[in-house]
Amino acid sequence: MINAIIFDLGDVFLNKDKKGKDAALAAIGITNWNADLEKLEKKFETGKISSDDYLKGIQPFTNDATLDQIKNAWNAGIADFPLYRLEFLQKLAPNYRLFLLSNTDPIHIEKFENEVGESFYSDFYQCFEKVYFSHEIGVRKPDAEAFSYVVGNHDIQPKRTLVVDDKKFNTDAAQELGFKVWNLQKDTEDVTDLFDKKVLTLDTAP
Repeated sequence: MINAIIFDLGDVFLNKDKKGKDAALAAIGITNWNADLEKLEKKFETGKISSDDYLKGIQPFTNDATLDQIKNAWNAGIADFPLYRLEFLQKLAPNYRLFLLSNTDPIHIEKFENEVGESFYSDFYQCFEKVYFSHEIGVRKPDAEAFSYVVGNHDIQPKRTLVVDDKKFNTDAAQELGFKVWNLQKDTEDVTDLFDKKVLTLDTAP
């Protein structure tokens, strides 16, 4: 019986625009997110470096872009957060223990909060027993430590917890740890399909 759900943020609740981000990065000279940039991103997403150090680290890979231009390009992938998803979550919250576990960084969170406004993001965060961002806890998915961090801080059992994530490598990792999983396909599914897709049914509700 599922009594807890760990949700991802991007492409689960908050829409992302990969094409827009790729185009914005290409405009400042980055057409290939190489291994060095990937390592830099991991450090940023796990809180090992500051926002300024991250932007400065990207700068040598650009066509002399300013830090503001780099920040704007980095944020180009943040799209909209439909109100109906928040309303769905608010109806779900009284019946399940809800957690947010997201691989993200302070630049993206600042962009998200500025875009939706304080009232909206406060209502969103209040749906969760706890919100966990990778840059704040120092680990990110699919590392087992990220999921263990949530379990270790709350009295939840993986076998009674559903992990909802759009990245298959994240749900695969969670499944190996004993969680129930839903690898949400953003182009054909919506988080509001939670019951329609038989991910949760009346007999799995607490």
